[in-house]
Amino acid sequence: MKIYTKTGDKGQTSLIGGTRVAKNSVRLEAYGTVDELNSYLGLIRSFPIAPELTDQLIVIQNILFSVGGNLATDTSVKEVRSGLVVTDEDIAFLERAMDRMDETLPAMTHFILPGGEQASSFAHIARTVCRRAERRVLDVAAQYDVDERVIRYINRLSDYLFVLARKIAFDAGAEELKWEVFRK
Repeated sequence: MKIYTKTGDKGQTSLIGGTRVAKNSVRLEAYGTVDELNSYLGLIRSFPIAPELTDQLIVIQNILFSVGGNLATDTSVKEVRSGLVVTDEDIAFLERAMDRMDETLPAMTHFILPGGEQASSFAHIARTVCRRAERRVLDVAAQYDVDERVIRYINRLSDYLFVLARKIAFDAGAEELKWEVFRK
């Protein structure tokens, strides 16, 4: 199978189901941003982080493929979309993972500046990409049927990525920098 098809050379592509859409349509913006997020999670996994965090990220990356597939599927193709779902258990997985990480972290008493060290910094970038993905998914939901669990999952994932960034920084011994209002 060749990776190039030449069918998108004029700015259009096909959804799963065959419907042709512009490459800058809300659907493509949404699942393209989910793909970008997934790539950042792969980058974070390339760092020497705790194995349980790597395992969590692999689970999340697999779910994000379903999210992207769901968004890339024409709403008329019900049988395909039904196999590309996010479950309540997927959302609960994120919540449990956050709870476990939070048990080891110091209490938050202030806003923190993104950073800490490389893997933590990339987790913060992933968090902001996730927030953008959420906005793009909401754009799709304004025009098409989107499973509300997809929206909840992406929302919860951005929270997870914030906690992940803190956990990675904490494990690395990096100091959290408190946000302070600077005035000249």
